[in-house]
This record gives sequence, C-alpha cells and structure tokens, in this order.
Amino acid sequence: MPQMMPLNWLMLFLLFTMLFLLVNMFTYYIIQIKSAFKSSQKTIFKTLNWKW
Repeated sequence: MPQMMPLNWLMLFLLFTMLFLLVNMFTYYIIQIKSAFKSSQKTIFKTLNWKW
C-alpha cells in the first residue's frame, strides 16, 4: 500500500464519521416519523424530551 500523507487519513476519517452521523440522523428521524403515525402527539413529545 502506498504511503499517504497524514492529512489524507484525517480527511478520510472525518468523511466517514460525517457519513456515519448522517445515516444515524436519517434513521432516527424516519423512526420518529413512523412512530408519529402510530401514536398521539403527547407520547412523541415525551420521547423527544427524554432524548434531549
């Protein structure tokens, strides 16, 4: 494997962490939207207050 500059490794690390966070946020909001259709608004606000 060719030797790379540390900056390239740092950029790859940041890119993968940002992708990981984006995927997690999208799945979280999809789960919240699905639970919004199943239950009433009050329970969703309770879960949001518990999360944050």
